[in-house]
Amino acid sequence: MVSRDINNHSHYKKRFEEMGFKNLNVTGAEKDGLNMVINELKPCLVVMQSRFYECATPYMMSVLLRRYPKLNIAAVSFEKYPPDLAMGLVINGVTSYVNFADGADQFYTGLNLIREGKKYVSPVVEKRMMMRAELPKPSQELTERQIEVIRLLCNGFTSAEIAETMHLSKRTVKFHKAELYNNLKIRNENELIRVALYLGFIEVDELDFYGGRYELSPKPKEKEKEKIRRIA
Repeated sequence: MVSRDINNHSHYKKRFEEMGFKNLNVTGAEKDGLNMVINELKPCLVVMQSRFYECATPYMMSVLLRRYPKLNIAAVSFEKYPPDLAMGLVINGVTSYVNFADGADQFYTGLNLIREGKKYVSPVVEKRMMMRAELPKPSQELTERQIEVIRLLCNGFTSAEIAETMHLSKRTVKFHKAELYNNLKIRNENELIRVALYLGFIEVDELDFYGGRYELSPKPKEKEKEKIRRIA
């Protein structure tokens, strides 16, 4: 089980074992650390809290499944979680999704089915998916160009300024932004900036703001290298 609620790890372990889950390990490891845990334990099931990566959990689960395509992942919500984000989990390949907001009986029914190796998706999320004429595309790996668009957005660039800086058309920039919103399952630039910082696509010390005309400045480390070159 993967949870950031470290203080409740022993509680989760006890409760899940009481339900019949065997050989359960609970971890708060993320990204490369989580990959190391999976490589070591080779689990038959990974249960991850839906808010583990804040609103970026659907995208990060898609990353995990690209690395381990045969991995069986179940997402669990112990508190209210937006159905559209939960739908993103399923679209990105999560086998099962349970939400305590559906009611305790439904929640434990779902967990028992997961324990038995069966698939379960919250009825609320299933209904949400059936209402759509067309489901969103699964998340794809971000390209270097998309990450550069993220860097510029985080530094305050408008779409027109991004187009000029990257020598792209405004239409292409709009396409990249739409792809980013779908891949990361977010709604706007504010969420994009938060996710970019949270997942490390851009570091805080890479943020530089200027009045008037924007221009990308060198990263701090590059600035230091430039000073050294000038001194030399």
